[in-house]
Amino acid sequence: MRIIYMGTPDFAVPALQHLYEKGYQISLVVTQPDKPRDRGKKIQPTPVKVLAEDLGISVMQPNQIKENDDFLDHIAALNPDLIVVVAYGKMLPNRLLSIPRFGCVNIHGSLLPKYRGAAPIQHAILAGDERTGVTLMYMSEGMDKGDIIATDSTTIGDKTAGELHEELAVMGADLLVGTLPFIEAGTAMRIKQDDTLASYAPMIKKQDGLVDFNRTPEEIRRQIRAMNPWPGAYTYYKGKPLKLFEAKDGSESNPEGLLPGTIVFSKTEGIGVQTGKGILLVTRIQMPGKRIIDVSEFLKGNQIEIYQVLG
Repeated sequence: MRIIYMGTPDFAVPALQHLYEKGYQISLVVTQPDKPRDRGKKIQPTPVKVLAEDLGISVMQPNQIKENDDFLDHIAALNPDLIVVVAYGKMLPNRLLSIPRFGCVNIHGSLLPKYRGAAPIQHAILAGDERTGVTLMYMSEGMDKGDIIATDSTTIGDKTAGELHEELAVMGADLLVGTLPFIEAGTAMRIKQDDTLASYAPMIKKQDGLVDFNRTPEEIRRQIRAMNPWPGAYTYYKGKPLKLFEAKDGSESNPEGLLPGTIVFSKTEGIGVQTGKGILLVTRIQMPGKRIIDVSEFLKGNQIEIYQVLG
């Protein structure tokens, strides 16, 4: 089976690695153009490009695909049996989807039709779902609307978005290579999605990390996990940003009717913050320009003022 692989970020790396290790013929890898990344804003290759070059696979990085006749003609000339797409980053035109004889398949980080869109992992955590997973589907025009081939799931528990990201990337890779023989044999399932059950997971923005202490401790804890590692849940302490990386539910009491966001206590076990319903116990933080640190360690050389209002 001749495969063209399309993917860009870290989430797309395990599937490419698994395909290579299973001996599939990967004719070409298509990924997004190199872009500035991290604090230094230095131009860097995508994670998928790095792996493809390490594996000796040819790479293309078109600026656009839609109406790019030269690129589409090149793909057609390679005569792929299948195109595998994992977090490529752009919608694909119908002309490309119609090229391979077995179609185009995609690994999506949710149990479709829930959480179609760019940030399914974060939105599953924010919603308080007990489980999430990956879906392998045939691609069609429209965002994540294709027929489902197979799914796999896992519990969310107290996992962060970063932890789920790594787990689902490997789970999706395993699901892909385990299903490819059925796709090639023409016996893979095709389950039409029920659009009435669909929900959407728009891209996470930096401002989505800003904590609203009017919410419950549980809602804020979910936000902290969903925004870890990026953009990080944050608030402001004395006008400077303070990132929150771990927290627990505190007491249900509302001491003296304090405003949500008020620091109630600061001790080894954590920083107690008044919320809309009880106390949130913040246990792991990051001050501007500093490393992420447990509150117990931070307080050895620093102080947090009681009755300061965060936000």
